[in-house]
Amino acid sequence: MAAPVALVASCSAAVPVTAAPNATDPVCAQIVLATPTRLGDGLDEIATTAQASRAWGTAGDPVVLRCGVAVPGPTTQRCVAVDTPHGPTVDWLVVPDEAGATTDTGWTFTTFGRTPAVEVHVPASVAGTRSTSFLDQLGTAVSIAQQTGSCS
Repeated sequence: MAAPVALVASCSAAVPVTAAPNATDPVCAQIVLATPTRLGDGLDEIATTAQASRAWGTAGDPVVLRCGVAVPGPTTQRCVAVDTPHGPTVDWLVVPDEAGATTDTGWTFTTFGRTPAVEVHVPASVAGTRSTSFLDQLGTAVSIAQQTGSCS
């Protein structure tokens, strides 16, 4: 009788995520499998509903990664190079959820110069309470995608 209770207790709601247009790219599976189970302190992995996605934090306000989003072309958006500890540098486009916002907003980071492209959305509730420097922990996984360009 104890086993069914344990199974029910271990179930949790999955975060609803829309699959990216190119989520079926086999490289996306490799990237998602290579992501860490924890991002920084307190952002533990939680289940998602879509292929080639991963989430961390709480189901109400998760940090969500989607692989297979549209590959960005030339842009004037802010682009930053993030060094990975003991690994590669990954270029990310940085876009606030609200145009012109600099505080109290969520952020979307999209890899630049990598195919397939990866997007990470950080909700305002997370960005407002911690640094988004945890992106460096995704560098090893994201660097599986072929590098085709860079910010500079």
